[in-house]
Amino acid sequence: MRKNPEIEIKETKLLSDNWYILNRVSFSYKKENEEPEIHNREVYDRGNGAGILLYNSTKKTVILTRQFRLPTFLNGNKSGMMIEVCAGLLDKDNPETAIIRETEEETGYRISKVQKVFETYMSPGAVTEILYLFVGEYDESMKVSEGGGLDAEQENIEVLEYTFDEAYKMIESGEITDAKTILLLQHAKIKGLI
Repeated sequence: MRKNPEIEIKETKLLSDNWYILNRVSFSYKKENEEPEIHNREVYDRGNGAGILLYNSTKKTVILTRQFRLPTFLNGNKSGMMIEVCAGLLDKDNPETAIIRETEEETGYRISKVQKVFETYMSPGAVTEILYLFVGEYDESMKVSEGGGLDAEQENIEVLEYTFDEAYKMIESGEITDAKTILLLQHAKIKGLI
């Protein structure tokens, strides 16, 4: 196995802090027994986030959300609408607290227990975000509101309930193209959660 390269940050230049942080980073990259190379990259820092697959093992259903995602619209998704697991930024909370908060805001379900599945970098070539992924059981007694997100955050989230089999088939049909959602549905299938 090759030794890790030596990395030295040379300069970080702020390009934008309009919504999140976009920096241009210059760094030295030195492989073993070689001269260092200077690399320049743009890095987007939006903070870390969390996502959860809500499932009901008795009904064999899952709760997903549907909302408009501008970047997908700009890159070929004609409607810009995406079907996804509930997710959001940590906002200085720990991942468990953040996903319990986001679950209630987005779906209207007040859950108290979640199980961490894994953490992942979703786009490590350009985005710093670590996404903490969870699963959690829900039932109708946990429904405390309609969900839909926060008006203050301009969220317009539709809450969807599918059978697990319906949701899983939506990966193959192309109706679900969101990576975190695909990962969590595949995890549920492999582990036999539903």
